[in-house]
Amino acid sequence: MKYDVIGDIHGCFNELIELIEQLGYHFENGLPVHPEGRHLAFVGDAMDRGPESLAVLQLLFAMQDAGILYYSPGNHCNKLYRFFKGNPVELLHGLEMTVAEWRGLEKQQQKKFKDRYLQFYEALPLYHQLRDELIVVHAGLREDMIGQALNRQMITFALYGEITGRYHSDGRPVRGNWAKRYKGEPWIVYGHTPVRKPHFQNNTVNIDTGCVFGGTLTALRFPEMEICQVPSKQAYQPERFHHYN
Repeated sequence: MKYDVIGDIHGCFNELIELIEQLGYHFENGLPVHPEGRHLAFVGDAMDRGPESLAVLQLLFAMQDAGILYYSPGNHCNKLYRFFKGNPVELLHGLEMTVAEWRGLEKQQQKKFKDRYLQFYEALPLYHQLRDELIVVHAGLREDMIGQALNRQMITFALYGEITGRYHSDGRPVRGNWAKRYKGEPWIVYGHTPVRKPHFQNNTVNIDTGCVFGGTLTALRFPEMEICQVPSKQAYQPERFHHYN
């Protein structure tokens, strides 16, 4: 099976549709279909910060219903889940935009969307091993975690990456470079940390190229290892991009 793995979308629905079509898919009954039988996969964080989070999620719901969704949840997915479960969650870091969209729906539609999102999230695996040599996860996965039973450390790592507990002067968290030490054989395709161009290191590649911050929306074609991108329609925010040491 061949896959096209798409980076963090963050509500950039128009860019997502443009990228899917550029990858050679067409839509049949609202679902993306490729003439060569390729499949889409996603590194998570479909929502927050961008203008059309609900539209992105509705497409993912339809793909899940059709049994063709390969989506690894991210930290923003988890936060929206906790919000819809009624947990105390701060409406920050773009969640406030998704919630505002949701609150703009009629009450009946709000309940329907919330219930569908809870169902959506609860059905997602922490990561997808799509082939022996391909793993799709949101923020990363150490080689010793691959294939192991889920535990709190693994969940935190997959959602947030290597947390150091320190912060940059602008408030961004300082993250450890787990990919620099990765020695596993499967390719780990991930996102979470916006970079100006896809970052390849060992058998890992970060494809979050900051679409919502004015960069690009990126797909990695596997096994070809080809990069496909569309430019963002959002305002450029250069301070949002990470520089690897």
